[in-house]
Amino acid sequence: MPHTLDISTLPTLDLSWLDGSAAQRQAFLEDLRHAARDVGFFYLSGHGIDAGLLQQVQDHARQFFALPDSEKVAVSMINSAHFRGYNRAASEITRGQPDQREQFDLGAEREPLPLQADSPLWARLQGPNQWPQALPQLKPLLLDWQRAMTAMSLRLLRAFAEALSLPAGAFDRLYGDKPNEHIKLMRYPGQASTASQQGVGAHKDSGFLSFLLQDDQAGLQVEIEEGRWIDALPRENTLVVNIGELLELATNGYLRATVHRVQSPPQGSERLSIAFFLGAQLDAVVPLYPLPTALLREARGPASDPLNPLLRDVGWNYLKGRLRSHPDVARRFYADALTPQNPTRQALGA
Repeated sequence: MPHTLDISTLPTLDLSWLDGSAAQRQAFLEDLRHAARDVGFFYLSGHGIDAGLLQQVQDHARQFFALPDSEKVAVSMINSAHFRGYNRAASEITRGQPDQREQFDLGAEREPLPLQADSPLWARLQGPNQWPQALPQLKPLLLDWQRAMTAMSLRLLRAFAEALSLPAGAFDRLYGDKPNEHIKLMRYPGQASTASQQGVGAHKDSGFLSFLLQDDQAGLQVEIEEGRWIDALPRENTLVVNIGELLELATNGYLRATVHRVQSPPQGSERLSIAFFLGAQLDAVVPLYPLPTALLREARGPASDPLNPLLRDVGWNYLKGRLRSHPDVARRFYADALTPQNPTRQALGA
């Protein structure tokens, strides 16, 4: 097992090895377990997502961000109780500071849940997306990509179960037929050296697995150990994968949710990236999975921020993050969840 001081670049894993020889499959599972524990990030090649589809997704994301402001503002997130839609740069907050990126958030295309007086607040999160009228081809394209990414990511999650000596379907019941699929298109405009360089501030992802499709502009950095950052440079034909906090929680910290950030590109350039986040059903509760004794000895316990505690209730955990990141949407649609002292206290029943 490498010490973090010896790690200077993210490891690369080839998902096609799962369908290779018995030796290749075993090697993949061992490499997956070590990468997810020691780093929490890795490049994934051989993922099976069509290269043409990935190129189309990037091309259409650029077309979206090139639309006139009026077209983008027409699908602003402030219109959506489900936290879906467009945000200008500096609209999302990470660790109290604005992120210098514009973005378009999408989720699973589902009807809103019927709400009763005693419905949990997180039930408001499910609902339809907003789509720009000027790009009618964007909806079928991104929903196709979402389906492909969900199938691939669930396959990888089952490999994680095997790598941890759990039954291959150990995580399946958390997802059922309504996994929490989240797509984020992101454009980072170039910044002058005297301006804020927070493309997105240092954070951990809150779900289970995250996948990032990068263009050729650097910017993503991973905190491999406290205070030491390494670059996750763009690498052709790969996705960057990282562990979310709920998977760390489910394995008592054996798997690692790692702090990461994006530095703004230099003035005169831009960075485009597209993220897919796989989360469990909103009504799921994440158990503590029974790892073998040998793995339990190496589990470090989940690292929870006292100011932003992890919750095993998936819906509440997801809502908590949305309320913090998008205070304007929170004020409009979740006023009953807010208090002056702590904007999430009432929502969490504290």
